[in-house]
Amino acid sequence: MKSADIRQAFLSFFEERGHTIVPSSSLVPDNDPTLLFTNAGMVPFKDVFLGRDPRPYVRATSSQRCVRAGGKHNDLDNVGYTARHHTFFEMLGNFSFGDYFKQDAIRFAWTFLTETLGLPREKLWVTVHVSDDEAERIWKEEIGIDPQRFSKLDEDNFWQMGDTGPCGPSSEIFYDHGPDVWGGPPGSPEEDGDRYIEIWNLVFMQFDRDAAGNMNPLPKPSIDTGMGLERIAAVMQGVHSNYEIDLFQNLLRAAADATGHADTTAPSLRVIADHIRSCAFLIVDGVLPSNEGRGYVLRRIIRRAIRHGHKLGAREPFFHALVAALDAEMGGAYPELRKARPQIEKILLKEEEQFARTLDHGMGLLEAALADLKGEVLAGETVFKLYDTYGFPFDLTADICRERGVTLDEVGFQRELEAQRERARAASQFGADYTAGLELEGETTFSGYERLEDRSRVTALVDEAGNALAELAEGDKGVVVLDRTPFYAESGGQVGDTGYLEGDGQRFQVTDTQKQGGHHLHHGVMIEGRLQVGAAVTPRVDASLRVATMRNHSATHLLHEALKRVLGDHVQQKGSLVSAERLRFDFSHFEAMSREQLAEVEAIVNQQVLANADTRIQQMTLDEAKAKGAAALFEAKYSDSVRVLTIGTDDFSIELCGGTHVARSGDIGCFHILSETGIAAGVRRIEAITGEAALDHFRDQEARVARIAERLKAKPERAEERVAALVERNRDLEKEVERLKAKLTSAAGSDMLSEAREVAGVKVLAKQIEGVSGKELRGLLDQLKNKLGSGILVLGVADDDKVSLIAGVTNDLTDRVKAGDLVNHVAAQVGGKGGGRADMAQAGGNDPVALPRALASVPTWLENRLA
Repeated sequence: MKSADIRQAFLSFFEERGHTIVPSSSLVPDNDPTLLFTNAGMVPFKDVFLGRDPRPYVRATSSQRCVRAGGKHNDLDNVGYTARHHTFFEMLGNFSFGDYFKQDAIRFAWTFLTETLGLPREKLWVTVHVSDDEAERIWKEEIGIDPQRFSKLDEDNFWQMGDTGPCGPSSEIFYDHGPDVWGGPPGSPEEDGDRYIEIWNLVFMQFDRDAAGNMNPLPKPSIDTGMGLERIAAVMQGVHSNYEIDLFQNLLRAAADATGHADTTAPSLRVIADHIRSCAFLIVDGVLPSNEGRGYVLRRIIRRAIRHGHKLGAREPFFHALVAALDAEMGGAYPELRKARPQIEKILLKEEEQFARTLDHGMGLLEAALADLKGEVLAGETVFKLYDTYGFPFDLTADICRERGVTLDEVGFQRELEAQRERARAASQFGADYTAGLELEGETTFSGYERLEDRSRVTALVDEAGNALAELAEGDKGVVVLDRTPFYAESGGQVGDTGYLEGDGQRFQVTDTQKQGGHHLHHGVMIEGRLQVGAAVTPRVDASLRVATMRNHSATHLLHEALKRVLGDHVQQKGSLVSAERLRFDFSHFEAMSREQLAEVEAIVNQQVLANADTRIQQMTLDEAKAKGAAALFEAKYSDSVRVLTIGTDDFSIELCGGTHVARSGDIGCFHILSETGIAAGVRRIEAITGEAALDHFRDQEARVARIAERLKAKPERAEERVAALVERNRDLEKEVERLKAKLTSAAGSDMLSEAREVAGVKVLAKQIEGVSGKELRGLLDQLKNKLGSGILVLGVADDDKVSLIAGVTNDLTDRVKAGDLVNHVAAQVGGKGGGRADMAQAGGNDPVALPRALASVPTWLENRLA
């Protein structure tokens, strides 16, 4: 029975028994920030079990994609070396949310295994928790399980979601591979053997454990089951290892073809076959290779697969080619994989190309270090040098060392890594640090959300050297700290406000506002009078710059959401800069955006601008913000109370943000994208403008079009048509010039053939020609060969400091002279080399002065070969 058939049989079995088939959720859990990836079939239903997410059904079944390659559940290091460990697997499950309980769950499982799949009853072994008399009775009295194939266990048969919350006993079903395989039944001293393999776990959630450890009965006991598709497929197909099932056999064959390694039982091929599944589906679910978080885990898996291919002898990119085989195996069950196949292939190919250089160099250095190793521990300094100087990943070094039985000095590596970080921090300290060592009491109250002008008192002054001052004199540069201020301090990508601090005969120009702790630091210069600590001042923000900055900041939020809708949910903010002049937004995406995509994004943002919806800003808890759907970098640290910005119609964009924003989306005026570029692997950058800046841009563009139209003697609206006509006319003229040149060249060629001389009875022409470009040599050679009939030609063109050569040998003479040998003889004399076929070859050089002499040597060189 094929894997796909088992998956479908399972879902159909439970659908026929009132279960709703629920599609596999994303590998990135959206309801549990404590999990790196979805690692079990029940994860998508966690809030349903807790009563927080009511569904229109009380029974469900699914085939859930799962990844265990990071965090608490990490099987990465075992993959490829054991029979059943995987980074990616499918968990078949049936669930009851307060509907049926133990009796039906047990009956369903037994019926499916013994009747639908036809497994022999005597091959199955059942376990229950020591306290679960009810499950024991059902198994023995209602199902009729053989008491000799039944065990009562303790910790192995109790499941809990966490230290507190839903929990309960479980019942596990094992398959007996027979006495030919070593191992004992569950609970026996030999249970770690491979004879008895767990294939299904039935969890009976019936208690709610409180903080005191009390087990309170749940009002609606529920069922959570899980059966690994790969494990049950191995049982059904009569094989002992998951890698021997049909799905993996096809992937292994594809990996063998891609790497040129024929032995499909090789552990490295198993690693590759496993890893293509996790990598492809992680990309499907929006994870992109990066150097942090989930993206780092993906990059680590990709590089581990590439390294194993390298180990098998693959020297060209191969990993991306396996996506086709994976699509053939799983695309039918997961159409999202088939749809994303081109994207997956592009991302994997880019990663392979990027890593290839690092791998080749790093492997050579590591091999040398291991060859010179005295003892069994690789020094942390060596590991760090590979990592820091040559970019060779630490985990790959660890992987290779483990295979060689070598231990890594991880403590030494971490020590060197921290020292490098300290050096980087020290090196980054440059320029005047006005606040170095400055200790400030209290904090600055920020009033800039409500007003652009306030009444304040100076609490501290600092000069360029970082010294605290009692006053600033006219012309002095420094920092002013106030008890309250409307000036926004640079944060979240938004630049700090500028403006003035004014008093009685005093004026301080604020050129930037930064933040230290709870204080706003007003950087600038004293342009009038003297300013003392304790003085009363009126801080005035430059209103025009603040308003322009707000337009750009609010537009950035609309842009972020528009990018997600056009490109996909994998788009994540990677940085931003918002000033009065323009906005810059960096985001995760694997390739350049098309002109059509950029136009669509711009149109979506402007639709929201024209809708002129109210901007809503709310203060709430972080949990409330998440429940509302607010986007944020949830790996970052936020206070208990967060500021949530909602902008656009129908809550178009909801994000955490502490910046300043327009009151209505229409205040943005208009939005225009200036450029889209790549700034790093998997990271793109958009620069855009809004409001007055956009209008100025449009006016400038309109003026340019008017000037062009004037030069074309056409109306502006006809300028494009006129330019197109000129381009077409120019193209026709170029073709005519080429035709005439070819005609002249042909005529000249006939004249040239009269200069051919005989060498050993063969016509030979070696000539430097003028008025022909290097690109046109090929056509001229073909003409001369046709007219010559039988013979050998060498043509050369000198252009500034460059030489272009071409040699031709008619087919009847290629067994005596090769064009490649001939052209290289000439090229060597003009500082170059070349190559090609036996009948035609080309070369280049950089010594035009030597060309006549080189061509003159051709007859003599040919005499020795034609004689």
